[in-house]
Amino acid sequence: MPQIVLENICKYYNGFRALENITVTIEDNATTAIVGPSGGGKSTLIQLINGLVRPDRGRVVVFGEPIDYNDLPRLRRQIGYAVQGTGLFPHMKVWDNITLLAKLADWDRSKTIKRAECLMDLVDLSRSLKDRYPHELSGGEQQRVGLCRAMMLNPKIFLLDEPFAALDPITRDEIHGEFLSLQKSEARTVVMVTHDLREALRLARRLVILKNGMIIQENTREQVLRNPANEFVKSLVHSQLENWSLDDIR
Repeated sequence: MPQIVLENICKYYNGFRALENITVTIEDNATTAIVGPSGGGKSTLIQLINGLVRPDRGRVVVFGEPIDYNDLPRLRRQIGYAVQGTGLFPHMKVWDNITLLAKLADWDRSKTIKRAECLMDLVDLSRSLKDRYPHELSGGEQQRVGLCRAMMLNPKIFLLDEPFAALDPITRDEIHGEFLSLQKSEARTVVMVTHDLREALRLARRLVILKNGMIIQENTREQVLRNPANEFVKSLVHSQLENWSLDDIR
């Protein structure tokens, strides 16, 4: 069974629909982007996968089993999670932020050092920064630290909730390159929320397009560009990808 499956999911907040009849299977060991306008249900969908949100109806399957809401810490230790703004602890140095999960998992010192240094090298984060605090770093450096921390335990599932949205275009392009390098060296199942279709096309193999809590189209990026499901998808593509072609994402 695939690692992540959402079956007939419905979620409401104070009577308002966040998600309605969502059924989707996430491709293993590849990146899937959840795309759509604000308020469309993107963040709710990704939060369902690590148990931050419980569905009102339907079933969420992770690692081939329905989520056990009585044992969420065990589930979350197996999932990397990175959000906009990195979520770094401001009172902890870079090294302590990166290695926090390893300490909680009782890793030995040598294993922790080897893994943390490997990740810092992978995302091009200078080891000379390890004794600095987050406020002493640039936005791009903070994002790299956040990626290292989320990847520390080598999770098989990685959730990204618009983690690159606050970065300037040049830094974002650099971070995109580091992310692709990580995925190439340590392939895993990634679910990424973004409102930026160009970002989705660069980083993801499949797209799930949401509007008003419903899936409008789910397919490979090539199929979405070639065959938009309706006028909404066509408008989304045309508004964000003027003068683009399939050759730009190969």
